[in-house]
Amino acid sequence: MPAVIKPWPAWHEFTEETKIYTQDPDFARIKQEVVSQYGKEAICESWLKTCRALEAVTEDIAAKEGDFIPVFEASYVINQGFTESETRRIKEIGCLIVHQVISEDEAGYQYEKLQEYISNNQEHIRGWPLENPSMLRLYDSPTQIAIRTHPNHLQLQRKLNELWHDTSGETNSEPLLYSDGIRDRKPRSPFLGLGPHIDAGSLCRWGDTTYRKAYHHIFSGNPELHDTFDLGARKDADQFLFSGAAHSRVFRSFQGWTALTSAAPRAGSIMLFPHVQMAIAYILLRPFFKPPESTEDLMDASKWKFDPDSAWFPGTFKDQSQYLSRSSHPHLRLEECLIPSPSMRPGDSVWWHTDMIHAVDTEHLGEENASVVFIAACPTSPVNKGYVKLQLQASLAGRPPPDYELGAGNLNETAFIGYTGFEGLRTEAKAALGFDLPM
Repeated sequence: MPAVIKPWPAWHEFTEETKIYTQDPDFARIKQEVVSQYGKEAICESWLKTCRALEAVTEDIAAKEGDFIPVFEASYVINQGFTESETRRIKEIGCLIVHQVISEDEAGYQYEKLQEYISNNQEHIRGWPLENPSMLRLYDSPTQIAIRTHPNHLQLQRKLNELWHDTSGETNSEPLLYSDGIRDRKPRSPFLGLGPHIDAGSLCRWGDTTYRKAYHHIFSGNPELHDTFDLGARKDADQFLFSGAAHSRVFRSFQGWTALTSAAPRAGSIMLFPHVQMAIAYILLRPFFKPPESTEDLMDASKWKFDPDSAWFPGTFKDQSQYLSRSSHPHLRLEECLIPSPSMRPGDSVWWHTDMIHAVDTEHLGEENASVVFIAACPTSPVNKGYVKLQLQASLAGRPPPDYELGAGNLNETAFIGYTGFEGLRTEAKAALGFDLPM
């Protein structure tokens, strides 16, 4: 069964309202908007339903024997897709492992090329954390472009996008490629920078009316009706309503990374909360309730008081991802339910739903660097086409992608030793990069 995380890492605990909430009127205003739109009765009903459902969800995760996260072979998914039962399981869990999207030999070769590229351009490459950089601000290295545009990757992303549905006719499952960074983490290097969180914005989930509408059932008393794979509800949401380096403008149906080296629990991997529907419902409802004074009543949702007036959104900061903690979100039972992804070989990939709670393992007790290429699945949509077009223009001009301009300094990879750009790519790869979009 998944082990309780002991000792719990020194991640932030969000237990007290700080000045940023009372000094920024947007928090209180947005809270009042939600209360006015949906009303106390509906929000309270959703809170009780969600917490009751989480009791069963967390018990299942904490007690499960064997591997909890579904695992597939890339060749199977690409050639056959997912069965109905597999699809139901993926939608319930919200994450999966796909083995050998590229071969182990190819991954090893690409990692050697990446190391050479880094070595030859070291003085121009930035990363974080500053004291021991492992998250590298590289976006168009030959390694990244080769893996992003690999035929297997594009076909797999298409299969992942097909798990979503939209009747508007404005979207489709054809993948568009999002340029993201590299992680190359040395053994014995601690990392506390990415505790439990979800991406795709923070306060904007409540603040943007279109984004809020995607969670209509959660706020209206029926969280069990929330469809976590409704692309029609999400495609126009403004994830960048409040700008910040942590926010992406594109919609990623699944975030993901592909391993260049081996990955394993306690060896620099990722940790996931393998459930989406009730976890996101709980996160969205949590700001509207105040915990009971007695810690003995903490897990009794009926003892929490409706709180429409305070400006506090626990773990919510405009320019950062949405953060969670044991203290602020106790019903998630993060110590027991945030579980590490299983061991992976070079060329394997892990994928998680855009609303999934995840964290980076604070430990790396392995013997080699833990290196991954961040590659997400992004469907074709008006918002995504607009961003990918800007991204391509930036890449061709030697600038970092629009989402990563902040902190990139004067990065210009076109001037790097070993830069090859987009030469020799297949037609399908160029389409996914945006070459066919009108400029």
